[in-house]
Amino acid sequence: MTIATFACAISVLALLLVLAAWRDDHLISSDMGVTSAEVLSAGTLRSAVTFVTPDGETHNPKVGVLYPTKLTQGERINVEYRRGDPDLVRVAGRDARVAVVPALSVILVAWLVAIPVLWLLGSPPKGWFGAARRRWSRSRVAG
Repeated sequence: MTIATFACAISVLALLLVLAAWRDDHLISSDMGVTSAEVLSAGTLRSAVTFVTPDGETHNPKVGVLYPTKLTQGERINVEYRRGDPDLVRVAGRDARVAVVPALSVILVAWLVAIPVLWLLGSPPKGWFGAARRRWSRSRVAG
């Protein structure tokens, strides 16, 4: 796998994560319930919560709560969940916009690493655009 392919793959994965977050937000917003929850464990990537829905059922989503940053164990927070699937839950007031900056940061770092490596391996940017132009002109002539 080339360096450019690796950087492209990382970029695509980061964009897919943001799209998945927006999809989850849409699902929650289209069938939203709101309640308070207790934070059972808090981490930077995953936090576990427990909450009770209006039907009296207690829920502890296996994958945790979406957008869990800056939570502390034992804290009471408001959460928004999908009534049809209470395991899909997010911290109230947070949405996919929280995921945009980290995703863009990952993409930026991937390319800040890839571009100098490509350059050092003897593939300067001028060559990248020339190769793309040649491929494009060949496809136009053939098509």
